[in-house]
Amino acid sequence: MNGKCGALTRPLLVLGFLANPESPSRGTPNGWLRGGDRLTLTLGGRSKEWIFLGSPGSRSGGDPKIPTLFLLGFGGMPKKKRFRTRFHDDNSGAAPGPRPRVKRPRRRHGPNYQQAFGDGGEENPVVTGEPVEGAEGAMASDSDSPAANEEPGQEFYGLLEMHPNGYGFLRSPENNYSRLRTDPFVPGTMIEKFRLRQGLKIRALMQQTRRSQGPRVKEILDIEGMKPDEYVNIKSFENLTPINPEQWLRLEIGTQPITNRVIDLLAPIGRGQRCLIVAPPRSGKTIMLQHMSQGIAQNYPEVELIVLLIDERPEEVTDMRRNIQRGEVIASSLDEDVESHVRISQLVVDRCRRLAEMGKDVFLLMDSITRLARAFNKYVGNSGPTMSGGVNIKAMDIPKKLFATARAFAEGGSLTIVGTALVDTGSRMDELIFQEFKGTGNMELVLDRKLADRRVWPAIDITQSGTRREELLHDPDTYHSVTMIRRTLNSMHPVEAMEQLTKQLSRFPSNQEFLKLIANAKVMD
Repeated sequence: MNGKCGALTRPLLVLGFLANPESPSRGTPNGWLRGGDRLTLTLGGRSKEWIFLGSPGSRSGGDPKIPTLFLLGFGGMPKKKRFRTRFHDDNSGAAPGPRPRVKRPRRRHGPNYQQAFGDGGEENPVVTGEPVEGAEGAMASDSDSPAANEEPGQEFYGLLEMHPNGYGFLRSPENNYSRLRTDPFVPGTMIEKFRLRQGLKIRALMQQTRRSQGPRVKEILDIEGMKPDEYVNIKSFENLTPINPEQWLRLEIGTQPITNRVIDLLAPIGRGQRCLIVAPPRSGKTIMLQHMSQGIAQNYPEVELIVLLIDERPEEVTDMRRNIQRGEVIASSLDEDVESHVRISQLVVDRCRRLAEMGKDVFLLMDSITRLARAFNKYVGNSGPTMSGGVNIKAMDIPKKLFATARAFAEGGSLTIVGTALVDTGSRMDELIFQEFKGTGNMELVLDRKLADRRVWPAIDITQSGTRREELLHDPDTYHSVTMIRRTLNSMHPVEAMEQLTKQLSRFPSNQEFLKLIANAKVMD
């Protein structure tokens, strides 16, 4: 019996059996193969004899003559390599034997292989979330990369941004701390050695770059003006002792602006204060922040002044930079993505924490907390339960943690944060964000839209504004005079009270002269 199936290649699975093609009576029970029959099949040009063992029916107790089919599958599995013994003659007169197997080195890189961005050390980190295209794109060739033509040993001054995997990069202040492919890579071993933390400004020496790699820090020259060995002894932010604000930050710089004089009387700010400015639209919060920054810049040159603008209009960012006399303005405008808002806000707050650790006083203006919470809500996504207004229950955790960073330390140093919260915008999300932050600060300044519509500046609601434990900031005589002013103004209508207060303050060159009048028990006109 000879059944030919043509030239088949590498059959994988036999699902059935073949009928006898040479049977004299096809279709009858005698025309089918039985157990023990021999047949020859031609597969791939080779003929091979097969023995038919039986049909499935015979194994299960059924009819052994049941017709079956012969099905073959093709491809899908790699052909197994056969081992062939090779012989060679070593001219030694001995019988030829198998050639010894030579172990060849494995080729790890192809002709078009390029290492990942930032890979230059023993850690060989894979930079997740690092640049992909364009300004934050993959590493270009040596001729296109600005860092490739740098001389070996060039210094770089930047802010350390940590990666969850333990390494980091130095971000340039000139580029608003944006992620660039030319930022030097800081290996994890160096971070562990000097106990570096995110937010430190480091001056380092870069080593010569290799092909398809970004610059790498070779040596750290100084950390915040200190030697690396000295910084190891600095206590971390969490290990310091927080206390109530006790040192008053006076904002008054003369007769004008009147805003600073009103704040000093009604809601004084101390070192380490956590201030919340509640502002409806077009109530003058931006101008108020500029006046506050001017007062800090002139009265306290030793205080580190930082302004953080999140999701702000680009023209507002430019205006703020022009009006800030001293200090640093860091912004992530509304044309940036959500990841930029989240990254910049955390980086700036960590920067303030590092300065406070070293005993410095920091004054941070944050505009606005509402937009920051919106960005975190979008960044978190729909990963958990949602509260009223579409706010994720996890979205408020990090913004509240950033705002709660403000404090004064018994060991020295402080971090003062003045944040703005938007209200009366018609958004339920903004109202819920304000309710979440209400009560977290120890000083509140509420702006009134009715005062702003009547062009009464500053548009401060006297009855709802104030500072907790303000007796710690004033001496007894000043505190007594301020209490008398509040009693008089609270008996009036809010609009009338602010108009009367600004009118009386304009008659005196300073608040001290005005308080002397109150101390002598003279009645306001």
